[in-house]
Amino acid sequence: MPESIDDHVVRRLNEWPAPTDVRASVPDPERLLAYFDAQLQSRHLDLAIRWLQSQGEAFYTIGSAGHESNAAVAMALRPTDPALLHYRSGGFYAARADQVPGSTGIDDVLNGAIASTSDPISGGRHKVFGHAGLSVIPQTSTIGSHLPRAFGLAFALGRASRSTVTPAWPLDSVVVCSFGDASANHSTAVGALNASAYCAHQGAPLPILYVCEDNGIGISTKSPAGWVERSLTSWPSIEYATADGTRPAELLATAERLADRVRAERRPAILHLRTVRFMGHAGSDAEIAYRSRREIEDDYARDPLLATAGALIDAGVLTPESALSRYEDARARVMERAKDLAGAQRLDTADAIIEPITARVRRDEVLATPSQRAAGFGGRLPEDEGPMTLAQNINAALKDALAAHPEAWVFGEDIGRKGGVYGVTRGLRKAYGAGRVFDTLLDEQTILGTALGAALAGFLPIPEIQYLAYLHNAEDQLRGEAATLRFFSGGQYQNGMVVRVAGLAYQKGFGGHFHNDNSVAVLRDIPGVVLAVPSHPANAPQLLRECLALAGEGRVCVFLEPIALYHQRDLLDGDAAWTATYRAPAAWPAESGAELGRVRTYGDGRDVLLVTFGNGVRMSLRAAAALDGIGCTVLDLQWLSPLPQEELLRAAAGFDRVVVVDETRRSGGVSESVVTALVDGGYAGRISRVASADSFIPLGPAADHVLLSEVDIAEAVRRIVG
Repeated sequence: MPESIDDHVVRRLNEWPAPTDVRASVPDPERLLAYFDAQLQSRHLDLAIRWLQSQGEAFYTIGSAGHESNAAVAMALRPTDPALLHYRSGGFYAARADQVPGSTGIDDVLNGAIASTSDPISGGRHKVFGHAGLSVIPQTSTIGSHLPRAFGLAFALGRASRSTVTPAWPLDSVVVCSFGDASANHSTAVGALNASAYCAHQGAPLPILYVCEDNGIGISTKSPAGWVERSLTSWPSIEYATADGTRPAELLATAERLADRVRAERRPAILHLRTVRFMGHAGSDAEIAYRSRREIEDDYARDPLLATAGALIDAGVLTPESALSRYEDARARVMERAKDLAGAQRLDTADAIIEPITARVRRDEVLATPSQRAAGFGGRLPEDEGPMTLAQNINAALKDALAAHPEAWVFGEDIGRKGGVYGVTRGLRKAYGAGRVFDTLLDEQTILGTALGAALAGFLPIPEIQYLAYLHNAEDQLRGEAATLRFFSGGQYQNGMVVRVAGLAYQKGFGGHFHNDNSVAVLRDIPGVVLAVPSHPANAPQLLRECLALAGEGRVCVFLEPIALYHQRDLLDGDAAWTATYRAPAAWPAESGAELGRVRTYGDGRDVLLVTFGNGVRMSLRAAAALDGIGCTVLDLQWLSPLPQEELLRAAAGFDRVVVVDETRRSGGVSESVVTALVDGGYAGRISRVASADSFIPLGPAADHVLLSEVDIAEAVRRIVG
C-alpha cells in the first residue's frame, strides 16, 4: 500500500533540510501563516472524520485533502460574501470561520460528519458546509447542480439596488461558487456559465466568482489533459485566471485580485485552481484499484500543506521543527474535539427530521392599494370586466400579485413582449416594466436557478416553464436544490417561489407529447413541494394567491395550469359556465375555499362521488350531465401534493361509491395515491378508478386513443353503480 499522506507530511517535515541564510520573502507573513493554519485544520478534520467512521460515529467521508488551497479564496473575500461551496471546501470553511470572531469551525464540521443535532446548519440531517452566520449557504453532494442557484443569486444582487428588496448581504457582495473539474462538464454547470456569459455580454451586473477546483480526476476518470482550461477559457465576457495550490503566495495574490475586480466591476470571473486529491474520492473509494502506487505517491509532491510550509520556512517565519509542531498541534486540537463529540445527540423522530419542510408560519396577505391596482390595470379593474376565462383570471391575479408585491418577478421564455405562448402574461411587462417581467434564456435550468437565487436574495420569484414536458430538462433544480434548502439548513435559508407550468393534455392532439405532457409524478415525489392545479376560472386566482402566501413562508410551489382550459368558455354548448367574474384580493383570513388542504365540489348527486382535478373536473361534469338517473358529485382535489386527505375522506364518507378520474397515466399517476388515501383512511365503500393509458401523447387524432375520455368516465360510473 502507498504511504499515507499523513505519514508523508510528518516524514517530509522531519527530513526537511535546515534553512540556509538565504531567505525568500513573502508580502504578508501573518496572512500566509493564517492560510497555513486553515489548511492544517481542514487536513486534520479529514483524518479525524475517518477515525470517527472507524468507531462507527461518522457517516460522510468525502474530504478536502489536497484541496486545502481553497482557503485562499475565503481569505480574498469578506465573511459577508455569500458562498455556495464544493464538497471539498474544508480549507475555505476553516478560513471563513477564522474571519468571524467566536466561530467554532472545528466543531461545525465534526458535528456535521457525525449527524449531530448540534450541527449549526442542518441540525444532523446531512454533512454540508453551511452556516448562516458565515454566509455559507448549504449544498449537498454537488455535481454542478448548485451553479444555477449561484448565478441566480448574483443576478438578483446585481438588480437589488434598483428594487425595494434589501438582501441579507451587502449590495456590493460577491457570490462565490466552487465546483470540481469533472463537474464542469455537467449540464447545470455549463448552463450557469453560459447564462453568466450571456448576461455579462449584455452588460448586466453579475458579481460572481466561480472557482473550479481542478484535481484532474472525477472519482476514477481522469480529465483529459488541457480540457478544463480550454473549456473554462472559452466563455466570452468572463474573466479567467489560473493559480496553483503549490504556489501559495501567488495564489493568495491572484484570488484577491480577481475577487476585488468582480466586486468593483460587478462582472463574473473564473478562478481555475489547480489542486490534487488525496485519500481517494471518499472513505469507501479504494483508489489503488484504478491508480498505481507510483501515481498516488507522485501526487504527494503537490501537497498544498507542504508547499505552504516550505514558503514559510524559506521566509524564515517557521522552521521545519515549528512547522511540524504546528501540524501536530492542529491534530491534537481536532482529535480532542472529535473524541469529545463522539456519541452526540442525533435526530430520533420523523417529525423532528421533516419539521423544516412542513412548518407553517402563516403571514397576513399583502394587498395592493386601490391606486396601485388602478395603475397596474390601467384604470380598468378586472372585476368590472364581466365573466372571464381561466387564462384571463390568472392574468389578472398575476397583475394583482405584482401590484401587491414590489419584490415579485415574473419571468420565463416569451413571457415579456409576447405575453406568453397562450397570452397568460399579456400586458404584465407593459404595466410593471422589464425589470420585473422579463424574458430568459431558452434554458429551464437557468430559469429555475434564477428563481432559486432570487428567492435567497429576498425577491418573490414567479418563473414560468413554457410546457410541462420542458420541466423534465431541469426537474432536479426543484428536487435537489429548491426542496432541500430548508431541509439541509434547518429552515435558516429558504427559497420560496411559485413555478407556473403550462401543461397537461387535451389539446386535440396538437404538438404531440412535448406539448401535451400528462406526467406529474416527479412533482408529487418531492418532499415539501406543493403542487396546485386550477381547473375553473372562479377558483384559480385564489389558488394562485394561496401559493404566493406559501411562497412567502418559504415553500416551493408549482402551479400547474391546464392548457386546454385556458380559453375554454363553456361546460355545455353556449352556457358560458367555464368563465367567471374575477374576485379581487381580500384580506386573509377570509375563506376562499382554496387554502392548502381544501377541496372544491360541484353538484349534489348522492349516487357517486367523482374525485378528480384539472381537465378531469370539466370532463367529469360533462359526463355526469349525460348520465340519466345517476346522481353525481364532482370533487376537485385542487392540491395534488400534499393531497388534501382529510377533506377527501370527509367528502367520501357521504357516498357508497367513489370513482377516481385521473387524466394522468394509470401507472404512476395521481389516482394510485388517491385510492391509497381512501383505503388508508378507512373508507368502506366501493372504489374504482379510470385513467389515461401508460403512453406518451401521440400527434393528432391518435391522442384520443390513449387519453381518458368522457365516455370512459361515464362507463366507469355505470359499472360501479351496477
